[in-house]
Amino acid sequence: MLLNTNIVTNKYLLGLFLLGSLLLGACQEAPVKADFILANGNFYTVDTTQQRVQAIAIKDGRILALGTNEEVAVYRDSTTEYLDLEGHFAMPGFIEGHGHFSGLGSGLMNLNFLRAKSWDEIVQLVATKAAETPASTWVVGRGWHQEKWDTAPELSIHGYPAHHSLSVLTRDHPVILRHASGHALFANEAAMKLAGVNAETPDPRGGHIVRNSQGEPIGVFEERAMALITEAYERYRSSLSETDLLQEWEKGIRLAQDECLAKGITSFQDAGSSFPEIDRYQAMANNGELDLRLWAMVRLPYQQLAAGLTDQFPIIDAGQGFFTCRAIKSEVDGALGAFGAWLLAPYDDQPDFVGQNTTQLETVDSIAGLALAKNMQLCVHAIGDRANQEVLNLFEKRFAEAGPQDYRWRIEHSQHLDVADIPRFGQLGVIASMQAIHCTSDAPFVEKRLGHERARTGAYPWRSLLDAGAVVTNGTDAPVEDVDPLASYYASVTRRRPDSGLAFFPEQAMTRAEGIYAYTQANAYAAFEENDKGSLRVGKMADLVILSQDLLQCPADDIMATKVLYTIVNGKIKYQAGKN
Repeated sequence: MLLNTNIVTNKYLLGLFLLGSLLLGACQEAPVKADFILANGNFYTVDTTQQRVQAIAIKDGRILALGTNEEVAVYRDSTTEYLDLEGHFAMPGFIEGHGHFSGLGSGLMNLNFLRAKSWDEIVQLVATKAAETPASTWVVGRGWHQEKWDTAPELSIHGYPAHHSLSVLTRDHPVILRHASGHALFANEAAMKLAGVNAETPDPRGGHIVRNSQGEPIGVFEERAMALITEAYERYRSSLSETDLLQEWEKGIRLAQDECLAKGITSFQDAGSSFPEIDRYQAMANNGELDLRLWAMVRLPYQQLAAGLTDQFPIIDAGQGFFTCRAIKSEVDGALGAFGAWLLAPYDDQPDFVGQNTTQLETVDSIAGLALAKNMQLCVHAIGDRANQEVLNLFEKRFAEAGPQDYRWRIEHSQHLDVADIPRFGQLGVIASMQAIHCTSDAPFVEKRLGHERARTGAYPWRSLLDAGAVVTNGTDAPVEDVDPLASYYASVTRRRPDSGLAFFPEQAMTRAEGIYAYTQANAYAAFEENDKGSLRVGKMADLVILSQDLLQCPADDIMATKVLYTIVNGKIKYQAGKN
């Protein structure tokens, strides 16, 4: 019997087609192989669609897949790097929401007094440093806070030390010691002489020279008065070679990077850099020299901003996502500890004083105009309730004039608020860029400054802000405080000091989940980076931290004992406990 060759041929071709289709489909369904897989972990994703997973696959610095160990295993081959987390807790890398990156580096190179318990202790540290330093070289330090000492100085004004005990030990060395807040400084006699400061020197606008009963400066300079000493210090710095200054800066940046990575920080929001620093950061990013992601605000006087904000701004995702500068920083007041917070009513412990308006509101408004013209965020430092109210008023006016936009303008610190202003953050879409560690660090003196009722209702009111619909972020303001995010997270969820157990109005605490969100996704949102950072989701940047404790479930007291085991940036291990 003769076969119908057309039918045979057609069946043969159909078979080949079906086989080819199956093979093609199999090829199409074969998963891309991962560069790196982290498995057997306890991942908290900060993603409501899939909050807990066991494993994550990474490809080209981004998250390729996440799920169970078995689901992710299909992305592994012989070339895939593999890490067994042995059940440890993992989450998106911490984003430092407000710090000073180069300042952190400088602080790591100079004297640090954050843990000093008395003025006498600081005097001895400075005298020792001076003894090993060439004459006429400035001795620099930071971190002292008169309200946090166990004993008061023998000679003091408002708790501030007088310079005499230090000056007699440092006759050949000018000394400049910045207050922990950054809003006051101490200078010895040699530094004041170089600065030309004496009893006749007037207070500058927005600043105060602290004096004794005879009108003589005791060595403490608040807010804008600090410039009298810093200008003398900068004259000394200008005598050093550009090469030496650059090498010193670069060393500080390396130290700051290492410190952040060791503490689980994968992104850092820098709260104020100059144009030369912006240029250096961008060059480092483009050259692959940044090991964590840096997001910066440019901070300079109005005239310099107006001249320097060229067409290159905003700078977004330079160096493959390692550097961004899309914000401008300004300020309207100082800090509570240095009596610089601008208040609606006088300080309880200085009844004739309401703090300092450090930058005129008209100037801040002009800077707001620059931000709008350049399509950049405006971030304004405001700590006192008057300062916050004035900034909210300024923002509200500018928003009304410019029309509906996704501004995401920020008030940096937002520490002490009038109760009536709390709902305005959510209503206006203004981000409360806060640092939880300030609450517990300042707790011993806040009521002394503000009184019980203002402290209870408006001091660091995270719960009230969140309930009113505001975005609340977290950070440390390093080097004002230690850059450690675990300490600031502990403060946000307990409002308790780990040393004394003192609790500061704990009804304003965040939940554990809110505390993690504030340090991850909220900080990403506050920088227009929520699509790339802040949670673990397919397509997002592979920036993670692996910890020794589950921050959502461990006892509260164990939070401070938590260790950073790994810090991963762009899918690469940048820190490993015991190896860095």
